[in-house]
Amino acid sequence: MSGRRLVGASPEVLIRRRGDLVTAHPLAGSAPRNSDPELDRATAEELRASAKNLREHAHVIDSLRASLEPLCSELDIPNHPSLTSTRQLWHLGTPVSGRLRDPSVTALDLALAVHPTPAICGTPTESARDLIHELEGDRGFYAGALGWCDGNGDGEWMVTIRCAVLEPDGTTLTAHAGGGIVAASDPTDELAETTVKFGTVLDAFGVRR
Repeated sequence: MSGRRLVGASPEVLIRRRGDLVTAHPLAGSAPRNSDPELDRATAEELRASAKNLREHAHVIDSLRASLEPLCSELDIPNHPSLTSTRQLWHLGTPVSGRLRDPSVTALDLALAVHPTPAICGTPTESARDLIHELEGDRGFYAGALGWCDGNGDGEWMVTIRCAVLEPDGTTLTAHAGGGIVAASDPTDELAETTVKFGTVLDAFGVRR
């Protein structure tokens, strides 16, 4: 990856640590925004009630719970996701918080424990990762994690989605976006959702569509 630069507009915090406090806000399950307020609200409520999207979100939450429970003396995960939004999309999101059992566990340790989530790798993880490598090859920066960890162990890590890679020539960009595929996914809907997600990156560069 020498000479290449990553730029992104990820809406998702993979994991954050401040002292013994651990927080995350996973997003899984999405729907496009609408310029009509009534249609926009109807879309949001449809997403909130969607069995397909709730199932997709549950895979991510179950994985986070399994990774964090051994590391946390307290772990607060709401039973149901809430709606959150960007300019382009509605998402199902769940605010997660916990307290570390061992204060020596750093933000980097936490990132290694929870990454990759099913939202970007699928489940079960090893089988899904092998299939991704077979079908897609090396993803490079995309679907990784980017962040920092200081000398006290505090830090923040983001999921590298809705991003672009700037090549060493300084003029070539490769944009990345994707969607979670489950048994009930409709290919047309998934393509439309991913197209909207690309808009986050393309709008940042003033690309007309």
